[in-house]
Amino acid sequence: MKLINKYVDKHGAGHVTLRPEDDEDMWHLYNLIQKGDSVRAPAIRRVQKTSATGSIDSQRIRLNLTLEVTNVEFSSYSAAAEQSSSTDPSGSNNSAALQIAGRVIVENPHVKLGAFHTLDIEANRDVRIEKANGWDSIALSRVQEAIVPGRGAEVGAIVCGEGTAAFCLLSEHMTLVTHRISVPIPRKAASAGSSQHEKALTKFYGVLYDAFIRHIPFGNVGLKAIVFASPGWVRDSVYDYVMQEAGKRNDKVLQRALKEKGIKIHISSPHVHSLVEVLKSPEISAQLKETKFAREGLTLDKFHKMLASDELRAWYGPKHVILAADRGAIGTLLISDELFRASDPETRKRYVALVEKVKQTGGDAVIFSSMHESGQQLNQLTGIAAILTFPLDIEVVEAEEKEEEERKKLEMQVDEKEGG
Repeated sequence: MKLINKYVDKHGAGHVTLRPEDDEDMWHLYNLIQKGDSVRAPAIRRVQKTSATGSIDSQRIRLNLTLEVTNVEFSSYSAAAEQSSSTDPSGSNNSAALQIAGRVIVENPHVKLGAFHTLDIEANRDVRIEKANGWDSIALSRVQEAIVPGRGAEVGAIVCGEGTAAFCLLSEHMTLVTHRISVPIPRKAASAGSSQHEKALTKFYGVLYDAFIRHIPFGNVGLKAIVFASPGWVRDSVYDYVMQEAGKRNDKVLQRALKEKGIKIHISSPHVHSLVEVLKSPEISAQLKETKFAREGLTLDKFHKMLASDELRAWYGPKHVILAADRGAIGTLLISDELFRASDPETRKRYVALVEKVKQTGGDAVIFSSMHESGQQLNQLTGIAAILTFPLDIEVVEAEEKEEEERKKLEMQVDEKEGG
């Protein structure tokens, strides 16, 4: 993402102009733009003109529109791929789409004020954002994260089963399923069945190799690991085939990448959600300990272990986590970026204040991306959890809160009587 222009005063008022360049930038914009914000971006509009003779000429023109946002929708190939499996080795369009709907609030010669329009945000086109409720610390930190150069896919992963494979790219904020293949493999039975089985396997490996070349950027310097993951021993067969085929084709770049970055990891099932197991594996965590998505996986794993061994130090749910924060007990806050997209501004402010309070009391706040498997698992736990620095009994804390509320009520009643 490129920062084109930024003016935000000390009260949070102002605007930021950004230029998205890839799928991850679209995800950042999705997290930045909320209902009520003002967004200016290029749009294509069909315009009709009537000539003097009465004929109607219709043409599409590009113009800039400014909308007051009513709805923001993000979709990626990853989401579609979860619902359907592709057998087409040529692959599909794997780019993310971001659509912003709202009313036009700046006069334009081709579009009336107040008219509804939907902006399809495009890569390498500037987007100007002015926030209705001002730029808070979470939004500004998101901008800073987005404009850091050198981002991109850090892990390429092939999640395999017998006859199936999903090709994934993991970057700082996203897990994208870029392609899927499925080749039926008949069971190895009699001699005739054995022959059919071998033929199907050969076809599967060939399709997989071609898809690997297209969908895993093995030549990229920034790619830290190429993971072959599967139950059983499929991963070994796949790795060996890709290595042998690279040798036959004299592809030295691929051979070097596999030797330096290739990692074979056992997972419990041949599904993309098993990537959480991959990120927790010692081989991967050692290589990726500095990356955000690896840190998310390790933090979530630490929370689950704490929940199992010392539940008084592992709390989840908005009410309980806020109570723990009020007592300065949070060592690590786990919070999903989904909570910051709340349509109610007050809800967002509450979570922003929570993150700032945890940091002020010396705690750490890890904001999970809901485009990673670990973020989706956290969302199943209400989207918020905390590892405490010291044990607290929820029942005791709630009883103390109730007593404090009763005390305040009594004080108010006394004040009212004295005032009367």
